[in-house]
Amino acid sequence: MITMVLGALFGSGLLAIVLGLRPSRPPLATALAALHRPASRPREALAQPETAHGWAARWGRRGVPLLRAAGLPTAALRADLDLVGIGVERHLAEKTASATAGLITPPALIVVAEVAAGTGLGWWTPTWTALAGAAVMFCAPDLAVRAQATRRRAEMRHALAVFLDLVVIALAGGAGVEQALGDAAAAPQGWAASCIRRALATAQLARTSVWDELAALGEQTGVPELVELAATVGLAGAEGAKIRHSLQTKAAAMRGRRLAEADGAAQSATERMSLPVVLLFAAFLLFIGYPAMAHVLIGL
Repeated sequence: MITMVLGALFGSGLLAIVLGLRPSRPPLATALAALHRPASRPREALAQPETAHGWAARWGRRGVPLLRAAGLPTAALRADLDLVGIGVERHLAEKTASATAGLITPPALIVVAEVAAGTGLGWWTPTWTALAGAAVMFCAPDLAVRAQATRRRAEMRHALAVFLDLVVIALAGGAGVEQALGDAAAAPQGWAASCIRRALATAQLARTSVWDELAALGEQTGVPELVELAATVGLAGAEGAKIRHSLQTKAAAMRGRRLAEADGAAQSATERMSLPVVLLFAAFLLFIGYPAMAHVLIGL
């Protein structure tokens, strides 16, 4: 059994080395499609450009070709990386460094504990803890990126709801559609508001529809509410009264959805707060009942 496990680990390491030295080539159809793909209008990055790299990105660069050969990152994770402004090379380097740290740290701590206590646990415990630590630390950067992307999408939805409310107020005050959009976008602050202002500026400079730019922003950020807004306004027409009614309906729907999400989050937080109380009560019962059970078992 030990020989089979060691042989499997050796074969996996040898395969990883071969894949890292010889990365896979893109298919011919993909390369030809890239040559004939029409050039798209350049769009600024959604997030601020990264200025510095941490120690994990510097130490894990050697593992980037291996992870690229394995097909990482996935399309969904690549979209999240674009949203939060983290480069693919940096993310893969951080994954490599994190996995290496998870592979080395648990066995080292176990060896130090064995030396300090003067006992021996064999080689099975360090091996399995190293594999488990490497797996957990390998997935940790992905979870962090997904959590940050989720927060940014929530921020975009909140900014869109505020933007629609301000547009409706401006239209009710007698402003035109273009003026109402510009005034509403100028008031909010933050990353999401700057993305909306950038989309409006792009539409003005490129002489395209504002709603098409907002739909493109929704596809780029993964926020379907922007795409739905563009489709709703497109069906409503170009008249101010119809646009105002459509935007008012959409703003009310988004406001109700956000209230439902806030209520669900509050209920979830309440349930999580009750869990420590239950655990404390269970520990108290165990603390009281253990001496009695011990006396009964000794008496038997």
